[in-house]
Amino acid sequence: EGSRLGKVPKCLLSLQGVPLIKRHMIALSGAGMDEVVVVTGHYHADVEPAVESFPVTVVRNSAPEEGQQSSVRLGLEALTNTLDLVLIMLADQPLLTADDLTELISTFKKRPPETSIVYPEVYGQRGNPVIFSGELLAQLLAADKKIGCRKFIDDNPSLVHKLITDNDHFVLDIDTPEDVSAFEKRTGWKLIVPVLT
Repeated sequence: EGSRLGKVPKCLLSLQGVPLIKRHMIALSGAGMDEVVVVTGHYHADVEPAVESFPVTVVRNSAPEEGQQSSVRLGLEALTNTLDLVLIMLADQPLLTADDLTELISTFKKRPPETSIVYPEVYGQRGNPVIFSGELLAQLLAADKKIGCRKFIDDNPSLVHKLITDNDHFVLDIDTPEDVSAFEKRTGWKLIVPVLT
């Protein structure tokens, strides 16, 4: 809903003239993801045109007020292939690149065999994206509809392998106008807030 940002979609913030959602599509493609599902909700009429030139499946959450876990579930349900891994990515992390995603995927591929979840941790702070093994997909979908990925991870610590890193791309996200200002002060790059018609 972007309520803390002034009722604008965070994924349409522009960095160097490119909306974050498009930057993420490019990063996912560069990291070799075979299938991408984009879940929209509030502002779907503004967001969906930004991804129509990419080979993605768009799923619209008709009840986005039910929270992020409802969107994640819709995205997982829309996946069609037998997958080695599922990467769940948020739309408000402006600095994530294909290299960052490739590093996370590489960590997943080299994880201890008894684990099936990988996420980045930066100086003790849990980051995003999160990767689940393809085998876990059925378990996630079988869980109570109100159980989100974070709760599933917290309930299954033995399945987790962390990418311990100092790369703050994994923890930097934008929620408020103050975050936009802090981002510019820190990086020298300006995030442009969209004006919706």
